[in-house]
Amino acid sequence: MHVVATAGHVDHGKSTLVKGLTGTDPDRFEEERRRGLTIDLGFASVELPSGRRCAIVDVPGHIRFIRNMLAGVGAVDACIFVVAATEGWKPQSEEHLRILELLGITSGLVVLTKVDLVDTELAEIARLDVSDHLAGTFLAGAEIVAVDGVSGTGMASFAAALDRLLARTPTAVDADRPRMWVDRAFVAPGAGTVVTGTLTGGSVRVGDELAVRPGLRQVRVRAIQSLYESQTSVAPGHRTALNLVGVNHGDVGRGDVVVRFDQWHLTPTVDASLGVLQSLDHEVSRRGAYVAYLGAGEFSVRMRILGSESLQPGSAGAVRLHLPCRLPLSPGDRFVLRESGRGETVGGGEILDVDPRLRAAVARPDRSVERVIAERGWVRPDDLWRLTGERRAPDLAGWVVDPEALEAAQAGIRERLAGASDLGLDLAGLSEQERAVATHLDGVVIEAGRVHPARRVDTLAEHPFLAALAQQPFAPPEPTAAGVPAVAPAELREMLRRGLVVSQDGVVFPAAAVDRAAEVVAGLLEARPEGFTVAEFRDAVGTTRKYALPLLAALDAGGMTRRRGDLRIAGRRLGGRDGNNAPAGGAN
Repeated sequence: MHVVATAGHVDHGKSTLVKGLTGTDPDRFEEERRRGLTIDLGFASVELPSGRRCAIVDVPGHIRFIRNMLAGVGAVDACIFVVAATEGWKPQSEEHLRILELLGITSGLVVLTKVDLVDTELAEIARLDVSDHLAGTFLAGAEIVAVDGVSGTGMASFAAALDRLLARTPTAVDADRPRMWVDRAFVAPGAGTVVTGTLTGGSVRVGDELAVRPGLRQVRVRAIQSLYESQTSVAPGHRTALNLVGVNHGDVGRGDVVVRFDQWHLTPTVDASLGVLQSLDHEVSRRGAYVAYLGAGEFSVRMRILGSESLQPGSAGAVRLHLPCRLPLSPGDRFVLRESGRGETVGGGEILDVDPRLRAAVARPDRSVERVIAERGWVRPDDLWRLTGERRAPDLAGWVVDPEALEAAQAGIRERLAGASDLGLDLAGLSEQERAVATHLDGVVIEAGRVHPARRVDTLAEHPFLAALAQQPFAPPEPTAAGVPAVAPAELREMLRRGLVVSQDGVVFPAAAVDRAAEVVAGLLEARPEGFTVAEFRDAVGTTRKYALPLLAALDAGGMTRRRGDLRIAGRRLGGRDGNNAPAGGAN
């Protein structure tokens, strides 16, 4: 399937040509038929001699309807460029040709119409004139077919030439990312809202949940038609009519876009290339009332030229366009720019960046995916796909990472480790990207939520504070006491977590003190199975009541002892029987 569009000056026979080829009058409105003037887009289809199907969008040629013409040529594979032999090249011929070039159309067929109204010599002169005007354009060397749509002269040759053109024209690619710019919306009796357009990027099926943008209008596809035939699905590159559930026909119209949810970055600002037409007689600057034609839509925009104040006729540069709404755009989308004040086409180009990050004063956009990654440093693969239309595998922990950003993050982690205490860095205090770097950084290990250099000396286990505690295990000094080696709160917390010390009732004991106290308790209970008093324990370990009570509380918590009245008896870890428990009571 291919979609082609007509182009050319008003009254040069475009609609008559389409009707003669397809049997369908593309002029849908009574006013168009009465005036013999195409006002809006018309549609038809034909099966060519090879069996190839082709949809045709017939566009108006009159300058007053240039916006309608632009809406019809935004997503076509090729053009049928029409020039009347009776009139030759005209102003709208030139403008339509430039618009087709700006939209990136690269193939087409030239049809010289109304040849029955001129003699052979005038027809040949008209052919040479058209060839001269097409020199240096994408239609230079294109096949020129002479026809008369009314009498039928040359129509078979026209159909064969169109068949040959489409045989060498690539078909649409299915990237599983459908998008359809709406060029018409109406109510079908008994069906509801119907929108039409040329589907690109991916297939759509009956039952699909889609979205109409701008806005957040969720819709479901109730039915599909293509070339006036009902379908269960439709592939990209087809003229398509979608019967939608979930939106009123009055709330959707030309310039809206039907897409899948979460597949597109909705942008209010784009950076783009702009080629200025050579035919302009003035420079192009930010001053002006500009209108951008994107897809089938017409959008008033504010424009900032990047890197200079203005662009001269025939030159090209980069611009930043501020849109009036958020649109699902992608790099490579083409646009045409017109200035409404002067009523002229200024130029056109392609979208380069749908989410500019740099200030306009320093931005230098291009289509490079690497530039998009570099400007962000870290980007998720799905976000990168929405921004560029390209898939990249993640480099690190689910991220696509710019090499310079990764190198800077690695250096930052190493610098922070060099200035950190013996505990290293708290993993919870790092950003998601920093945690990813630390996890994969050579020479760095993560243990118990801390990041520290590998093969390090365990300076925490050799901390002077622990040595001070070991000297007086049953009467340890307070961490903040004068003469006691300083220990940072974070270091003390890590000692507790690692079991190097035990804190009970505000007293910090070395772990060995509790172990030794357990041995003392075992000896006391062996001599006195009925239990021992606090005073007996105090004397046995050689300490004071101030430290004996916290030590016994630690032993109770560890299951070594338990209270029975004023005595301590064996706990579960020393073979104590729960059935002998008595209610705890009395003062220590």
